Amino acid sequence: MAAAIEIYTRPGCGYCTAAKSLLTRKNAAFTEFDVASDPAIREQMYDRTGAGSTFPQIFIGETHVGGCNELYALDRAGQLDAMLAGEKASS
Repeated sequence: MAAAIEIYTRPGCGYCTAAKSLLTRKNAAFTEFDVASDPAIREQMYDRTGAGSTFPQIFIGETHVGGCNELYALDRAGQLDAMLAGEKASS
């Protein structure tokens, strides 16, 4: 079963667009939370990631991946597909 993917974004964020583009190329369905649409969403993100976090912030299943650079690093390391499929990432 595929892992649930959540991504916190803000308008005009190039890193957000790049992260969503990679997930789309992987045919990975994701739920996007636009922090500009509701201040409570930004607070929810900070509760999960820590205040001062940059955008985007990505969660795959229960794992906090981090941002766009971390997502692409997982892909380069060959670990992203397994995570998207709901498998545990190898350490």
